[in-house]
Amino acid sequence: MINRVLKYLNYPFVNQKEFQISILSLLLLILIILIATLVSRYLRRFLKSRILPRFHIESGLQFTLLRLVHYLVIALGVLYAMKIGFSVDLTSIAVIVGFLSVGIGFGLQYVAADIASGFILLFERPVRIGDWVELDGGTEGRVQNISLRSTVVVTNENMSVILPNSKLVQNKFVNYSYGSQHVRLNIPVSVADGSDLDKVSEALLEAARSVEQVLTEPEPRVHFSGFGDSSFDLQIRVWINEPRDHSTIRSRVNFAVERAFRKYGIRTAMLAREIHLANRPDESSPRSVDAP
Repeated sequence: MINRVLKYLNYPFVNQKEFQISILSLLLLILIILIATLVSRYLRRFLKSRILPRFHIESGLQFTLLRLVHYLVIALGVLYAMKIGFSVDLTSIAVIVGFLSVGIGFGLQYVAADIASGFILLFERPVRIGDWVELDGGTEGRVQNISLRSTVVVTNENMSVILPNSKLVQNKFVNYSYGSQHVRLNIPVSVADGSDLDKVSEALLEAARSVEQVLTEPEPRVHFSGFGDSSFDLQIRVWINEPRDHSTIRSRVNFAVERAFRKYGIRTAMLAREIHLANRPDESSPRSVDAP
């Protein structure tokens, strides 16, 4: 009975000169791929917990190495599964993969570009897991995952942005976690023309120094950008070492500037313009004309 079942399972329902396919070979193909997946999972877990910590490798590089191990194990498992499942040698499989790659290049060129970009991101590592980035369009967030085809960025609103890897490679983006953590914020401020610029500079520097996240070295500076429409345009330039929190720090500096302006009686350009418009005579009202 068992021999009869094995005979039916091993009977090739596709019997060609180059390859043979039976129910048993297909079951073995699936089994080998599942085993390769399990081997990859436990091997990565072992490397992450036992081996890599001994070399003090930073988390981004660990992620790249573990990804490469995963892809290598899966690729070898799939090749061996195809050899067993289709009863062919690896040379024939290489020919088949070559033909498939041509079809993928024409039919799935965007997916192929995303996968190639994924390898670029893993090897060049312009962005890593945990980095804080600003994407083209102003979206900011933390890089949560980099897979072979896409990258997941979690925003401040706790929403996940799934970005094709080719977009990261081809488009410009800002990585606040790359390189030095010391960055400068240029915060524009406009005051009414005629304001005492020495008093304005003193108020701006006092406001900047009152914010805890602003560094004392390099010290904050006030830059006179130029003359606007009934305004003096300035910038308060401050240095911070928490680039991912730049928007929060910018907001705190603006709050401090508003308090300092109220303290010193300094008017912003917009407030001065509103007061000026309010004091102008209504040109639409009829004017009295003296009779000759």
